[in-house]
Amino acid sequence: MSQFTISTFRCDVTPPLGHPLCAGWCGRAVAIADPLFARGVVIHGDQKPIVLCAIDWAEISNDSYLSMCQCLAKGAGTDASRVALHCTHAHCAPWPDAQAHGLLRDYPDVPQIMDTSWMNAVTERLTNAVQQATPQKIPVTHIGFGQSAVHQVASNRRILDSHNHVQAIRWTKTSDPTVRAMPEGLIDPILRSVSFWNEAKELATMHYYAVHPTSYDDDRTITADFVGIALQKLQEDKPNTLQIYFTGCAGNITAGKYNDGSPANRQVLADRIYQALKQSSQSTDRHPLNELKWSTQSVHLPPREDLDEQLLRQTIADAEQDPMVRNKSAIQWAYLQRQERPILLSCLTLGDHVKLLHVPGEAFVEYQLEAQRLARKHFVATAAYGDCGPGYICLERSSIEGGYEPTDSFVAGRSEHVMREAIHQLILGP
Repeated sequence: MSQFTISTFRCDVTPPLGHPLCAGWCGRAVAIADPLFARGVVIHGDQKPIVLCAIDWAEISNDSYLSMCQCLAKGAGTDASRVALHCTHAHCAPWPDAQAHGLLRDYPDVPQIMDTSWMNAVTERLTNAVQQATPQKIPVTHIGFGQSAVHQVASNRRILDSHNHVQAIRWTKTSDPTVRAMPEGLIDPILRSVSFWNEAKELATMHYYAVHPTSYDDDRTITADFVGIALQKLQEDKPNTLQIYFTGCAGNITAGKYNDGSPANRQVLADRIYQALKQSSQSTDRHPLNELKWSTQSVHLPPREDLDEQLLRQTIADAEQDPMVRNKSAIQWAYLQRQERPILLSCLTLGDHVKLLHVPGEAFVEYQLEAQRLARKHFVATAAYGDCGPGYICLERSSIEGGYEPTDSFVAGRSEHVMREAIHQLILGP
């Protein structure tokens, strides 16, 4: 019998109609296009279990993120520090942030962030799903990995001019044909797949790709969007193998070059992702799983210098302010309040070949590419959108370049150096 085993779980986490979407930024849900799921594995070895989970939500921030990690840990009989929880970042989905939500309860004219009672219920349901799955351990003898290029999906959102200033932005949907015609820019074109095997039986496969998985988000319809559609199709192809999708460092990556926002284009993008998922799985190279190592790095990402608690609280209470400005101020305030509690990055090394890197927030693709550069001897797959308290994690030069992300981020540009050092430690060790 192998010294390693896994348990797999899947739990429906679809919110009810009327629930706020993307912390209220996308309104309240009026319909459901497809269900949302939390999918994951519990890995058992000679130490406490490790939980890897991807959830079809927009984001989870601050105390809400910690609480959900604790619930997953409780279900698996482990510690929250051995849980990697990541959102796929489909926009028409929940974004819980209990601290920010608490600030807005007294202001019903401001878009609310979450339904607390439903959030408590769905968290308990997820804990129970993990708890029921954990004893059903299946031996793991091999780890597999494969990859495939994704064609005509990802593009860099930040289009720079000859002076390295942002001249145009490619949103998740880009109606301007001139902007769509501009070069792709810096992306990671590769979709990577990592699988667990019991001899010749494929037990679970995790897929990683860096792009905002949103084709349009103005119809208030709950959806896992084009990556969810693609993953479900692959799941139907392989009903006995749990398929899991993680979004990589896509803070500055969207489908904007290839997406004009037309509803029909969602399926076009889904088909392209599906083809890459199939090809990546088919290219799998298997190796015996002889050891695994879990490493963590705790970091403090400094808040933006212009965030002032008193001013934010005044803005929240000011009925003359735009309601969405007040909503965002609450989320910014929540990040300021969690400064005493660090953010956790982690890395799971599987045998001699694979490293799975887990990072917070809407990290720029440069962090993912840096991890791959450092670990030239390993197959590196990166999941972002862990604790999304920081929002966008840009580069230090981003504020000079301009554009949307550095003005919307909750952390200072010097966070880049903190992130790079943590990634360096996780990939290469002390």
